[in-house]
Order: sequence, then structure tokens, then C-alpha cells
Amino acid sequence: MRAVIGGTFNVIHDGHKALIRRAFELSDDVVIGLTTDEMASVGRKRINPYYLRMKGLILFVESMRKHADIVPLSDKYGDAVTMEKGYLVVSKETEGTALKINKIRSEKGLEPMFISVIEMVSAGGNEIHATKILSGEYSRTGDKNAMSVAVGSMNQVKVEAVRTVMERIYGNVRVIPAVVESGVPDQPFGPETYDGAVNRARAALGEHKLGVGIEAGVFEMYGHLYDVQHCAVVDRNGTITVGMSSGFRYPDKVADLVRAGMTVGDAMAKAYGGSSRGQKEGAIGILSKGQLDRKSLTEQSVTAAMVPRLWDEP
Repeated sequence: MRAVIGGTFNVIHDGHKALIRRAFELSDDVVIGLTTDEMASVGRKRINPYYLRMKGLILFVESMRKHADIVPLSDKYGDAVTMEKGYLVVSKETEGTALKINKIRSEKGLEPMFISVIEMVSAGGNEIHATKILSGEYSRTGDKNAMSVAVGSMNQVKVEAVRTVMERIYGNVRVIPAVVESGVPDQPFGPETYDGAVNRARAALGEHKLGVGIEAGVFEMYGHLYDVQHCAVVDRNGTITVGMSSGFRYPDKVADLVRAGMTVGDAMAKAYGGSSRGQKEGAIGILSKGQLDRKSLTEQSVTAAMVPRLWDEP
């Protein structure tokens, strides 16, 4: 029988992992309903975009050497109210939703689903919630004393890219998004990109271990307009390290609009349509046809900025 899980999975944490592991204990046929951005945004101040949340799920499931079907979930119940009898795996917090699903199934003349309830996972006396991880109150594991890294942006793609890189390097970290001023135009050109990244890093640092600033700028090179993202990392000693992502060229129709005063975002919307696609995938996602996405590009710049801090000095 099929095992079904549903949720937002904003940041994959130990509670989510427990749900997924239980589902695979019950069945090799696992379906994960992942809430759409529209549904996930109801009652939440911050959510990671769907493609990022899906990526996190895929990476964890693959780490188990398993496969799950991940489907969009646009309401609380999804296909569980009509599918063949199987298992519903839920947390104690969402047990009520599972009971409601079975009530609806009964009204339809269908057999109830088996319900498997996982207790809320806690760490250090704290029940782990994705919203508190996103705000930086504690780390992915629920540790309030984990090393703190502030990011000078409320852009969730940038924040999650920093989280991914810093967790690879340091293990357990708290990542705190911060509203700061870049001190450069909305569309940085050339050296303004470096200035914006450094300004953001310094403004975010505060009492934290590291401050991180990320700025995407455009550069005139080789007769065309290129995008090169910069990341600056500053520590409490005032040491600044900077790294860059790989650069990519903009089409001439976009480049001409940017040169005329538009931001890249506005130019892409005019050239390729103003749908939400650009907001989710970024220019690189559209132009590369999904071969690269904004998070992977940002991770490159953050990792490059950390290289001097990883040197094994002789």
C-alpha cells in the first residue's frame, strides 16, 4: 500500500526526516504532497519557493537511496480523500487533518486510511519548527547556541544558499536574514557590485560571527553584457573575503534595456513576459532552460568567498 505525506517542507529538519523515514518503513511506494507557493504563503511571512523546497526533499530522499513521487499540494487534503486505501503519515500537530481526511472518505463511501502519527521532534527542549529556523532563532537541528551567520538580504534564495554553504563548512549554524541598505543603485554596474556586497555584509554583521552580503551586477565584457554575482563575507575582526559566481551573458534585447536604465528583473520581464516564472527561477533559470538556477549560482559566489577562510596556511 502507498504511504502519503503532505507539508510545506520550508527547511528540511529532523521532524520532516522522521516523517519521511516512517513513510518508507511502511511502504516503498511513497508520495509527498508539497504545498504550492500560493498555499504555503497563507499565514506565513517567509517561505522558500517551490523549486527550492522540492530540491531539498529530493536531496534527502536520494540520500536514503529511495525514490518518492513529489506532487504539488494546493489544498489541505489533496488526493488522499479519493485515492486507494493506504497510509497517512502525519505529525501530532497535523493529526486533525488526517482525521478530517478519513471523515471525508467515509462520506464518499471509501475505506479510511491507516494513520501513522509521529511525535513532534525536539532538540534542546525546543520543538523544531521551520519558521523559527528561517528567522534564525535556532539552527536546523534546534540549537539556539549554534554559530550565527547574518545575511544582508530578505531574499530567501540568497539566505538558503548561504545556509547550504555554511552548513557544509561548519556543520550547525543559525542563519539570520537582515534588512540592510546596499548603498548602490538597484541595478549595479561593474565595481558597484563589489561595493554593494561589502556594504550588505558589514551592515548585517552586528554581534554575529559572520556577515554575508550578496549582490548581482552586470559587467561590460567582450562586447556584451555579463552577469557576475559577488559575495562578501566579513568577520568580527573586520576581515573581508570576496568571491564571485560564474558569469553568463545576457541576450542583446535584455542588455539593451539594462543599458537604457532598466534593472535586469524588469528587462527580463519585458523581454520574456512578466509571469511569476522569472521571480522563481531568476534570469539564469530562464536563459539556461533550467540547467542552472539562482540558488546554485549564489552558492558558487558564497563558496568562493569562503575559500580564503579555508586556506591551510603554511
